[in-house]
Amino acid sequence: MKTRTHTPSRHALFGVIRPLVLGTALLGSVLSLSGCFPLAAGGALMTGFVAADRRSSGTQLEDQNIELKAANQMRINIGERAHISVTSYNRQALITGEVPTAQDKALAEQMVKGVDNVSTVLNELAVMGNTTFTERSNDAITSGRVKAAIFDAKDLTNNAFKIVTERGVVYVLGRVTAREAKRVTEVVTATPGVKKVVRVLEVITEEELARIAPPADAPK
Repeated sequence: MKTRTHTPSRHALFGVIRPLVLGTALLGSVLSLSGCFPLAAGGALMTGFVAADRRSSGTQLEDQNIELKAANQMRINIGERAHISVTSYNRQALITGEVPTAQDKALAEQMVKGVDNVSTVLNELAVMGNTTFTERSNDAITSGRVKAAIFDAKDLTNNAFKIVTERGVVYVLGRVTAREAKRVTEVVTATPGVKKVVRVLEVITEEELARIAPPADAPK
């Protein structure tokens, strides 16, 4: 299995499946496997209730504003020649999709870094032609399967995670404990159609979870 590590910021680490933690840490992991989910520009907004989210309401609003502002920048500066999605979770911006040139990939990253309140950028854009409607539909199906699998897991809380799928690669974002990070990896990798898993997870302690999560957020 090939692994890769992204250069971390002060609080963020995007890397391989071996859990690496930097400070209080954001952890990113890559696993090879086998699925798919399309994001419209601007990313997918969270689907859970605000009160059940592990982010503060202010942070949730900032994340939505980051996605909207980034999408607007993509439309103005790159337009329809690329398929770009920006998903923000706790001010960590994930860029996915396809661009025709390396210059467009760099430009997209530069624009997202320039958006107010963005703390870290993970640029996962592929330099290639845009995916087809069928491929994006397949991605949506895979995302649905992943979300259903997390929901069915008795020891995970589904609203703790945001799922993005692009060309069969499933990105898992969230604020979770080390136990939850390990468990969600097992669940997602076992989901049919998933090719690879990239974890972009902020690792918190069980004590922190008890402070920020509502009672219903305890393991089912």
